[in-house]
Order: sequence, then structure tokens, then C-alpha cells
Amino acid sequence: GDTLMAGSEFTVIFSEEWRLQLTIILPLVATLAIRFARSRPNVREAISLITSAALVLLTYSLYQDFNRGSALSITWFEVMPGLSLSFATEPLGLLFALMASFLWLVTSCYSIGYMRGLRQPKQTRFYQFFALAIATVMGIAFAANLFTLFIFYELLTLSTYPLVTHAGDDKAKKGGRTYLAVLLSTSIVFFMLAIMATWLLAGTLDFTPGGIFDHQVATSTSAILLIFFIFGIGKAAIVPFHRWLPAAMVAPTPVSALLHAVAVVKGGVFTILKICSYIFGLDLMAELASTQALLYLAGVSVFLASLVAMRQDNLKKRLAYSTVSQLGYVTIAALLANHAGLIAGSMHMVIHAFAKITLFFCAGAILVRTEIKHISQMAGLGHQMPFTMAAFFIASLSIIGLPPTAGLWSKWFLFQGALQAEQWLLLLTLCLSSLMSIYYLLAIPIRAFFPGEDASPLRPVRQEAPLPILVAIAVSVSVCVLLFFFPDALFNLAAAAITTGEAG
Repeated sequence: GDTLMAGSEFTVIFSEEWRLQLTIILPLVATLAIRFARSRPNVREAISLITSAALVLLTYSLYQDFNRGSALSITWFEVMPGLSLSFATEPLGLLFALMASFLWLVTSCYSIGYMRGLRQPKQTRFYQFFALAIATVMGIAFAANLFTLFIFYELLTLSTYPLVTHAGDDKAKKGGRTYLAVLLSTSIVFFMLAIMATWLLAGTLDFTPGGIFDHQVATSTSAILLIFFIFGIGKAAIVPFHRWLPAAMVAPTPVSALLHAVAVVKGGVFTILKICSYIFGLDLMAELASTQALLYLAGVSVFLASLVAMRQDNLKKRLAYSTVSQLGYVTIAALLANHAGLIAGSMHMVIHAFAKITLFFCAGAILVRTEIKHISQMAGLGHQMPFTMAAFFIASLSIIGLPPTAGLWSKWFLFQGALQAEQWLLLLTLCLSSLMSIYYLLAIPIRAFFPGEDASPLRPVRQEAPLPILVAIAVSVSVCVLLFFFPDALFNLAAAAITTGEAG
């Protein structure tokens, strides 16, 4: 009720056009305000919390407007005829924006406990670039055309680089160089060329229901373009362009959460879903020869990343390779080119975000309280941090796709999409990957609660992380369960994206 009232107040105070623009402007204003409050930590962190809460209300009010049948489109400026920096509301973008804004609020709360608990340096810069990254995410979410999306996609890479290299040591700088090298090179070599070719062939870059390629464009040309787009979206971490993701694990845990759940990788898979739905369209995707090859490549990403995850002893690296595998699920879902697949991809984008951010939150909580980074050292940890390890267990169930967690629904539709497309080898790969995720994820809480002979000397009893960290974990893990029992709003937005995509 309070959320509805707050959303309604935003509707009364600001016009639709202003609310859409404020989703980008507000985090930019927060970036400056945080800088001015650098000598007052409490004020600085309050700005982050208040701004992120306001952004949640803004995106929710836009969602309410859309439900009432009010789709919105605005243009900031036109570069040349037909090429503009423009924004619009549509179901897939709203889904991404709602998820990212809510998780910014949760991560802001978590960051307070983490950054203070470890007495991290350069905290003002950390909060500044975090806010800047969210502004670029909102630009990606509401981009009305490929040109606008590309601009904010690249700004997201640049704004998160200082966060990846936050520690400032040689290891962080090396990880940052890999991060920039992979993401910028894929964008320049593949993504930008694909966008330019699309402009020349179709005469437009606007996201259009049903796609923008007509029968005058050869199917073989479209097939090559699809390869360039998939390889160019490096943030989706498809093999062999996945190395940046494990390399970026040198960043603080809240940044890892940002990379894996709130912004970067989700910006990648969102872009893939958007291009498949609104540039190519389902009908054309199903005809392209390259679709089948890319499906198998995504399947290889899922399988190999799962194998590598099983061998990692460092907790954050295991979670990083798990993310590479799970991103492959969304790419497969988009390339299946059927209703169930696109619904699965849209839902998995959100469901994986809440589960994976919970896992990273738990990893950070363990580090803050015990300084443990390796799984082999976690025997018996469940007796010291029962809440944290219980949350880790629940979030792991969601990644695996087991009830009573939301991961069941996205896996359900993904398997359904693979069955409809008669992709038997991919279906087997997805099943094997799910079994492997049981091994590399559930083994961690089981080891923590039932250490057996591996138990280290008796750990202090009930010594959990600071309260802001626990609050963030409680919220994110609760959503993993709530979306199992109440998936309707998530499903309806995903289904609306399919319906809109077919309107053309």
C-alpha cells in the first residue's frame, strides 16, 4: 500500500516524460551530491540510500503507467535524420529497470556494512561510480534504439572500470586491464560494426515489434549479423569472450554483486534479448542458419563454465564461473526463438539476479567476519554464521532450479522452449549443467553445516556480519522464495514483451 501511494505521488508531481528522464538524471545528481558529502560518511551513505529508494519509486510509477496502457517515448536530441538519442518504455526494459533499481537499493544497504566493516579506502569514489553505473543501466533499459543503447552500453563499461580496480594494487590493475580489453574490443570489432551494418541495410536502428529486417535483406546477411551481435555483446560472457568476468573478481564484493546481478552481465543478456526480439524478430531468428551454431556455442559455454566452477576453491571465482554458465542459459533462451524461450530468458534475467546477488552478499559477509576466501576453509562455518549459510543454501537452490525457489520457473520455461524447438542435445546439456551446479553450490553449505572430519577447531558461536549486510541478505533471499509463490507480475511482464514483440 505504501509503495502504491508513493508511486501515485510521483505520478502527480512529475509528468511521465520527466519521470522517464529522471531515472537517468537522478543517479547522476547523486554522483555529484556524494562527492560534496565526502567528508561526512553518514550523509554520503544516506544520499545513496535515498536516491536508490527514489529510483525504485520512479521505475515503479512508470510500470504502473504502462499497465494502464500508457507507453512513452521521448527524444533528447537528433544526431542526423532517423538517428537520435531516444528513450521509451516497453515491458522488457521495465523489467530490467525495476530489477536494477531495487537491487541498487539493496546493494547500497549492503555496501555500508561491507565498506565500513573492512575499513575500505576511497569509499566516496566507490559510491560515486556506483551511482554513475546505475545511471547508465537506466539508459540501457529505456533505450529506444540501438544507437542509444550502444552509447550507454559503453558508458557502463567505462563507469565500472574504477570499481573493478578499486583496490589499486597490481592484481586489481591487471584484472581491470582484462576487463576493459575484452569488453571494448568486442564492442569495437563486432558490436559497432553490426550496428553500422544494420543502419545501412534496414535504414533504421529503432527497436521495432517484430524486427526491422524485411525480405530485401538476404537471410545469409542477417545470419552473419546475428553472429556479430552475439560476439559483440561481450557483457553476456559467451565463450571465448568470458575471461573478463573471472578477472574482475579482484573487485570488492559489492562490485562483484553489481557486475553479476545489477548491471554489467545483466546489461549484456538484456541487450541480447532486446536485439533478438526487436531487431531480428522470432520468425527471422528461426530461419537463420547461424542461430543453430550460436545455440551450440552457448551450450558449450554453459557446460565448460560449469566444469571450471567445480574445480575452483576460491569462493568468488566459483561464483564467477557459475555466472558464465547461467548467462549461457539466457542466451540459449533468446536463440530458441519461441515464446517459452523468450519468457524463460526474461524471467531468468531477474531470478538469477536475486539468487546470485545473495550468494555474493554471503561471500562478502564471510570475508568481513572471518576473512575466509576459500571453500576448503569453510568446514563448520555454519555454526558460526547460521543465517548467512542458510541464505546461501536457499539462493543455491534457486540457481539450481529447485522448489521452493523462483529458479524453478525460469528453468521450467527454458526446458519447455528447448523441447518445443526439439533441441535434444541442448536439453541434455542444460540437465547436466543443473546437476553440476548441485555439486559446486550445495557442497558449500553442506560442508559448512556438516563438516565431518574436515572440521577446523571449534568456531565462535553466532558471530554474524554487521546488520546492514544481514538486512540486504534477508531481502534478496526473501525475493528468491517470494517469486516462487508469486511469479505472476514477473511472468506477465515477460509475456507482455513477447506480445509486444509480435505486434509488428
